[in-house]
Amino acid sequence: MFRHVADFKTIWEQEVAHTLHVLEAIPDAAAHQAVGTEHRDLRRIAWHLVETCVEMPHNMGLKIAGFNGEPFKTQPPATMKAIRDTYAAVAESVVAEVLKLNDMALAMSYPFYGMTWTGAFALMVLVTHQSHHRGQMTVLMRQAGLKVPGTYGPAKEEWGAYGMETPAV
Repeated sequence: MFRHVADFKTIWEQEVAHTLHVLEAIPDAAAHQAVGTEHRDLRRIAWHLVETCVEMPHNMGLKIAGFNGEPFKTQPPATMKAIRDTYAAVAESVVAEVLKLNDMALAMSYPFYGMTWTGAFALMVLVTHQSHHRGQMTVLMRQAGLKVPGTYGPAKEEWGAYGMETPAV
């Protein structure tokens, strides 16, 4: 949980870099990859990350720039590049808006999904939500035959670059 808005900035910027690394590895040709017809594809999950970067901070009264439309009602752009660019813009706006808060705002209560969350908890959920969906995307990327970039360590294909043997499956 965050006690200082500066702590959020440090973690958020690291997580955004990881997310952008994953988004950059998804070509348009694979953006349709999904578990099944009743599930989001890579393109839709990526766009969902954009939407929540706007919607969740809005519940705390923050105005996030870089998104034209209404979260959860605006269709994703046609290309992964457009999604990546929009994600980068809203993610940058998130940290700029959070830095306008003081540390006491993290202890304040805000309405979220029929519940009341502190600002600190809401920001933690925003971070972990991104990680959760990045994990989903990497599984879909593997199913699509794409190379998965490492985030918190090397991906299977990257062990050799670190002078290490790929772990046995």
